[in-house]
Amino acid sequence: MTEQAIPASPIEADLEVIGALTDKEPSAPPRSQWKDVWDQFRKHKGALFGGGFLIFITLAVIFGPLIWSLEPTTLDIRNKNWRPIYTLLWNSEASAGWAHPFGTDQLGRDILSQMIHGGRVSMAVGWAAMVLSLLIGTAIGVAAGYFKRADFLLMRLTDLVLSLPILPLVLLAVTLFRQPLTKAFGGPEAGMFVLIVSVIALTSWMQTARIVRGDILALKEREFILAARSIGSTSGKIIRRHLLPNVISPIMVSATLGLATAIITESALSFLGVGFPSDFPTWGKLLSDAVNRMQEFPERVMLPGILISLTVLSVNYLGDGLRDALDPRVRGR
Repeated sequence: MTEQAIPASPIEADLEVIGALTDKEPSAPPRSQWKDVWDQFRKHKGALFGGGFLIFITLAVIFGPLIWSLEPTTLDIRNKNWRPIYTLLWNSEASAGWAHPFGTDQLGRDILSQMIHGGRVSMAVGWAAMVLSLLIGTAIGVAAGYFKRADFLLMRLTDLVLSLPILPLVLLAVTLFRQPLTKAFGGPEAGMFVLIVSVIALTSWMQTARIVRGDILALKEREFILAARSIGSTSGKIIRRHLLPNVISPIMVSATLGLATAIITESALSFLGVGFPSDFPTWGKLLSDAVNRMQEFPERVMLPGILISLTVLSVNYLGDGLRDALDPRVRGR
């Protein structure tokens, strides 16, 4: 007699179905959000160039004086009006040498040293003004977006500041407060630094405030915010733990744009002669000093101009890359 197969019980059949549906390979660990951000960011070639150049120029102006120790204010009349070292490629009789690879000005001051120290001042003003404007803009944007009673007043203040002519306002502030701040901080350099940083920050926070306000208005009606309110969380705790972490991406993009704006504004003020003292080099001051001899020595205008242009361009590219990388809708493409 042949043995008949015993039919499987319903429980065993269910176990077989579940086993067939189970993945045979171990599941991959969850990816970090910041890894996804980096993967998207590195696809943007312009952003990689911008971030690399910004890091390079920041490190150069910080550690450059340790490598190139010539002081930017040292006069060397015997070696004045030297040309850059590359001039020797087509003019072997030009006054040039490795002692001053970027040449000297009409007073014999080393241009490379002036560019390094000038970049230190310009970048310091840019970073400080950007941080201060972000703090002001973020605070006003969060307050306007979360507190309905403050929205009208704060947004009308933002519209008022946006309607003001920025450059004449900056020139007026510098003219009025130059002497008091110079006396208060014990010198024209420190006084002008505080004044320029404050003026740039107080006239460049409006875009950040509008962007943050719009995001806060959308976020505060989401389910997780309503759940936080329902369990009795205070407004300060909701803002710190739930709202601010979710608006960090537009704040970072605004930071890059604010840095570029601050560098351009400081260069414009120094070019117009209302910035730092005449013997205190900045990129804008180097441009202003070189205008009178631009036809004889065009490199004196080109070198600081190229640095300003490349720095601002790199910051803008970096902002574009951060905007794409931090946007989850773009990362999902």
